[in-house]
Amino acid sequence: MNLMGYILKRIYQTIPLLFLVSVISFFLIRMAPVDPLAELRLNPSITQETLDYEVQRLGLDKPVIVQYGKWLKSFVHGDFGYCTTGEKVADKLMERIPNTLLLTGFVIFFTWAVGIPLGISAALHWRKPLDRILTILSSIGMAIPSFFFALLLLLFAVKTGWFPTGGLTSYNYNEMGFFGKILDVLHHLVLPVTVLFTISLSGLQRQMRGNLLDVLQSDYVKFARAKGLSETKVIYKHALRNAINPMVTLLGFEFASLLSGAALTEYVFQYPGLGRLILEAVMKSDINLVMASLMIGTIMLVIGNLLADILLKLVDPGTEAV
Repeated sequence: MNLMGYILKRIYQTIPLLFLVSVISFFLIRMAPVDPLAELRLNPSITQETLDYEVQRLGLDKPVIVQYGKWLKSFVHGDFGYCTTGEKVADKLMERIPNTLLLTGFVIFFTWAVGIPLGISAALHWRKPLDRILTILSSIGMAIPSFFFALLLLLFAVKTGWFPTGGLTSYNYNEMGFFGKILDVLHHLVLPVTVLFTISLSGLQRQMRGNLLDVLQSDYVKFARAKGLSETKVIYKHALRNAINPMVTLLGFEFASLLSGAALTEYVFQYPGLGRLILEAVMKSDINLVMASLMIGTIMLVIGNLLADILLKLVDPGTEAV
């Protein structure tokens, strides 16, 4: 199967998943004894025409199954409705999605740039002081809850004043030059990236270490050594390639875990991302925003897994991703 056919096949396979997520999410939210338009009705800037339109669009005077059908039809046509604040949901999502992708992109880049070399070093120094130190540090990193670690860093930022305590930009962001704006955004990203990077690094480093140790014990590596090949060639040409292939499949899961784990971190640092948006929408019972955010988040997870599968197929054409 060529690459394009493989991509189309994977896309077709995700359609039932998206449908099931939408059904489960919609009916769980509808089970809550809350008026989806309660806050919208209390907002003085919302006109009666807008309320009537939302009632008709959501089918609130119809059975739940009809309401779901109306919502699904509107979602497919890109009509996400309005938030309780009166803003369009689509505008809110377009404002937050790039921020989440920016945060996630930085975390994944640094995690893989540091985690893979550390995992290799730990495997090559198995049961030596370096391996033991890295094992202890990774265990600590995996044991620390992201929410608690985020609070500690927030207190550190408040006490020292070295880092911003929230947001993505400073109050005078628009007055800065081009490079000043870039530095300002990077300065605001330091703490949330540090939290997510620390949590993600621990698991990735240990996984890489375990994979390489398993490969180094395989028969073909022993045969390569018996042939007289140098240790460097055995490790980096034969063993490492096979040890790193399974790591590619983790890329999609890494993306998924970051999106779910970033919600609390974004909330602590008041980072304007998709995870914080979903939390705030749930607490306000903003049905339109919750459903749209959940579906967009699911689509982003599917895309992350698809990219990981494609990358794995390019790295190892003989492997069929599941």
